[in-house]
Amino acid sequence: MIKSVIVGSGMMGVVHSEALHRIPGVEVAAIADVNEAAAKKYAEQLGIPKYYTDYKEMLAAEKPDVVHICTPNFLHFEVAKYAMEQGCGVYCEKPLALDSKQGEELTKLAKEKKVPNAVNFNYRNNAMVRDIHERIAGGDAGKVFFVHGHYLQDWLMYDTDFSWRLDPSRNGVSRAVADIGSHWFDTAQFATGKKITRVFAKLNTVIPERIKPLAEVATFAKNDGKGETVKIDSEDLAVIMVEFEDGTLGSTVISQISGGHKNDLMLEVDASKYSMKWEQENADKLHVCDRVDGNRLIYASAGTVTGDAARFAPIPEGHAVAWKDALKNGINEFYEAVKAGTYQNEDQSYATFATGWYVLKIVDACLESSAADKWIEVK
Repeated sequence: MIKSVIVGSGMMGVVHSEALHRIPGVEVAAIADVNEAAAKKYAEQLGIPKYYTDYKEMLAAEKPDVVHICTPNFLHFEVAKYAMEQGCGVYCEKPLALDSKQGEELTKLAKEKKVPNAVNFNYRNNAMVRDIHERIAGGDAGKVFFVHGHYLQDWLMYDTDFSWRLDPSRNGVSRAVADIGSHWFDTAQFATGKKITRVFAKLNTVIPERIKPLAEVATFAKNDGKGETVKIDSEDLAVIMVEFEDGTLGSTVISQISGGHKNDLMLEVDASKYSMKWEQENADKLHVCDRVDGNRLIYASAGTVTGDAARFAPIPEGHAVAWKDALKNGINEFYEAVKAGTYQNEDQSYATFATGWYVLKIVDACLESSAADKWIEVK
């Protein structure tokens, strides 16, 4: 058995626990949260034997193989660094850290300590994103011409909407781009097999003041509109052009203030034989669009997806695979590498710390580009 523990009992801590309980050979030994009532509650609800209020105490007592970091962003660096220094593997929620400098330090430390490491960019683990990847890698789709899409949400469209993600000391300087744009970057890079090397971004804050509630409010929760007015500097939306390493162009729109869009990530890859469109809110379907034959809708199942993507769609078509399945797929890929002892290989199907660090550099380039109003190299 591989012993794992979780730091953080919010939404992501809960879904990580649920995913881990679906993976054979993994034991979830404990959960830690500074809020003792929350730690106790979720330990009982999720069938986790022990709970702690101090993650360092938990690591010392449990001596786990892997720690899952599901805390607010500002704690990712601290917890990951401490865990790796104790020789513990780390599966971290994105972003890996608050900035690329921290990301670089964690990536180098993971390599030095030779510990398993991963960042949760879970959309790359959806069966239909894997199908796009396989179609491009195998040459079936032909040459990639253009990559475009969006990631739209509406949970911050009112000035009374607030959470810790609006606090740069806890979330980081960038919000919409770092929070959801990072997912689009990783999904596009994985699907095409190409790195984004240049960006031209325009970031905008359309709600410059918000009502900060008197008590902590969870992400996506509704506020009562009571509190103090605070200034907001992080972006609500971004329009971004990207260039991939082979010169292929792309574009994306990132927004957290688009009414009616709940978790609307869309990726389209236009290639010389056909185009492919995937929508996260219809996650078990892929549009394959041909000039001659028109549009085909492919459902996730082992008999319809391409090549290695079949591992991610094990049940018959019509039995939807979606967000939690993709999360479980990625975590399972990581644990398969841990079991096999291949986690030090640079070429992994899941996102490693090196991947997470590179995405942080794309976010940095977007911030720099918006300020300078020009194309910026990702470096």
